[in-house]
Amino acid sequence: MVQYTLKTDCLKIINLAKSTQLNDQSAVAHLHYWSPNHFSFPLSSAVLKLHSDMDKGDGKVKYVLSGQGATSIFTIDESTGDIHATKRLDREEQAYYTLQARAVDRKTEIPVEPISEFVVKVQDINDNEPKFMDGPYMAGVPEMSALGTTVVQVAATDADDPTYGNSARVVYSIISGQPYFSVDPKTGVIRTALPNMDREMKDQYVLVIQAKDMVGQMGGLSGTTSVTVTLTDVNDNPPRFSRKNYQYTVLESLPVASVVARVKAADADIGSNAEMEYQIMEDGPGVFNITTDEDTQEGVIILQKPLDFETKNSYNLRIEATNRNIDPAFVHLGSFSDTTFVKVTVEDVNEPPVFTTQLSKMVVPEDASVGSPIGRVSAHDPDSSNSPVRYSIDRNTDLERFFNVDALSGFISTAKPLDREVNSVHNLTILAMEKDPTQIGKGFAAITVLDINDNAPVFAIEYETLLCENAAPGQVIQTISAVDKDEPPSGHQFYFALPASVAGNSNFTLRDNKDNTASIVTKRGGFRRREQVLYRLPVLIVDSGSPALSSTNTLSVSVCDCDSDGVAQSCGAVAYTLPAGLSTGALVAILGCIITLLVMVLLIVSMHRRKKEPLILEEERDVRENIVRYDDEGGGEEDTEAFDMVALRNLNIIRDPKVRRDVTPDTPTFFPYPTSSSSRPVYKTLPDNVVFREFIWDRLKDADVDPSAPPYDSLQTYAFEGSGSVAESLSSLESLSTDSEQNYDYLSNWGPRFKKLADLYGNSDGNSVFS
Repeated sequence: MVQYTLKTDCLKIINLAKSTQLNDQSAVAHLHYWSPNHFSFPLSSAVLKLHSDMDKGDGKVKYVLSGQGATSIFTIDESTGDIHATKRLDREEQAYYTLQARAVDRKTEIPVEPISEFVVKVQDINDNEPKFMDGPYMAGVPEMSALGTTVVQVAATDADDPTYGNSARVVYSIISGQPYFSVDPKTGVIRTALPNMDREMKDQYVLVIQAKDMVGQMGGLSGTTSVTVTLTDVNDNPPRFSRKNYQYTVLESLPVASVVARVKAADADIGSNAEMEYQIMEDGPGVFNITTDEDTQEGVIILQKPLDFETKNSYNLRIEATNRNIDPAFVHLGSFSDTTFVKVTVEDVNEPPVFTTQLSKMVVPEDASVGSPIGRVSAHDPDSSNSPVRYSIDRNTDLERFFNVDALSGFISTAKPLDREVNSVHNLTILAMEKDPTQIGKGFAAITVLDINDNAPVFAIEYETLLCENAAPGQVIQTISAVDKDEPPSGHQFYFALPASVAGNSNFTLRDNKDNTASIVTKRGGFRRREQVLYRLPVLIVDSGSPALSSTNTLSVSVCDCDSDGVAQSCGAVAYTLPAGLSTGALVAILGCIITLLVMVLLIVSMHRRKKEPLILEEERDVRENIVRYDDEGGGEEDTEAFDMVALRNLNIIRDPKVRRDVTPDTPTFFPYPTSSSSRPVYKTLPDNVVFREFIWDRLKDADVDPSAPPYDSLQTYAFEGSGSVAESLSSLESLSTDSEQNYDYLSNWGPRFKKLADLYGNSDGNSVFS
């Protein structure tokens, strides 16, 4: 269809087609002098013709086309004005084209006609089928739904022009899915076509829906989609046990909270509609309990109390299973519960003895004599055999063996003296045993030791009492209290007094405060340290027990020099100043530490000096070390393999005696040594025992005359083989037995360090300058 608007002095459009029928091959236009405004093209092969009155056919006029698609879709013959479409037009891609046509002088390009604009409209044809843009569809509907229940709505779209003809008018139909579902032809709403569809029979349906344009007439185009409809579950099935009777066997020793059995009621429903609750209705509550396993929906029977074959050997349980979520809409279908019976048989096992009382409480006085009975425990064999029971004490609970238990009767008695102050409660584990086979039961006995008054009261603390010299008569110098390890039921009551021997003393008196304390009071003034620095006051303390016990405790009272405020400045025979904040005990401790440090320093210095001044010469040490360092015990003097005798026999070096610098040169030695080396035999020519004696004499002489050695013999130690020895005594102290005429009175002038020597070697009357 071509639309025209009359306009003067415009291009003429000539229809070159032969047919006036609109189709997909030609465009229709009548031969008139019209100015084109709108044209409709069914197809791309449509042809139009432009002609100007100024065109005389001599080729001087040129036609030019511009606008949308002027070169890509539409072309014009410059000479004839024929317009051609170069490709097939698609209305769904572009429905309108706006073009401009001009007629110009071919040589000068000067327009010979005004520019003319026209719009080409592409006419629609039915070339697009309906499409389900949201397909395929998934939908669900509850099972047992009523007839005509809406399931889902489908929708198809057609790309053709809905305003032109019936190309885009769609109707719906169901191709697959009857007789269960239907579809509304106009709206596409799918509904159930049968009532009470059962999910347990079939839970899913696949429908095929068709959409056809041209109002479903023949020749129209169509499209299809699938709709998967799932029937959702409703609680329309009750639980059902597969069996009406179950049997299980358990041991009577089965621990509490153990699983006895599992039962399950089947339910055709799923999800929350299949959830169940189980209940024990008969012969089980209290002994058994049942819960639901949320994963498997099983009923789990659990033991709640210990089983006893001798008391009851079987249980008949009635179990009921009920749906947890019942839908009132389906109550009319029947009861949503079911029952079954479970028989639990208890098997006998050999059990250990059982105590009549698991915990036995007993009391015993702490002064009970050894072997005194305390109480009795009792146990029995719970089995039908009733085997005899023997008792014993678990010694891990009675390590010191204070108690015994009679193996047959179960009587508990004391085995040692008890002391409540050490242990007031004994917790014993009693073992009860039976034979064939051995079974052991455990019971417990708590034995409380009753207190008796067996401890005397004593001072609560160690009191440090200071007494000022300027103390006045009647002054309280100390308040004392007492403690007692006993614990009488009514509490402690202590009585304080001075013993009769000191009750009449003129220095102090005691005042009992009647509140478990007492005050020490001066009876006079004028205490003086130079007269007496320390008073020891005995104090008698008596408790209120039956019988009453007492003790005498000594209170030390130190006399001190005090200032005007009564603060002690110095105490004791040697006055010293009390530093602020330090007690006498602290000062004594500090002084003791200082003295200890000084002693340690003096010892270290002394040891250092002794190391610097060895008592024997270097070459002599080598010989001695050759003997001492050998680790073989040896066989005495006859053992000549323990050391090398050659080292001793080659000692022919004659040493000149050195004169001591701390004695007069003419002082003889303590032992008569040979004066000339020529008169002494060579070592290697002497017998072995003489060799040793000569060797030791040389060492003794060197030590006596060595100016670097200390002037006393206690540091030089020699072995003594005892009486009868060939070597005789090896000590230089035995030198006194020789016939020496030496006078040792000069030792008294050497000072205190030589007092002992002066007493030993001095005048026979024993007088010395130190006496």
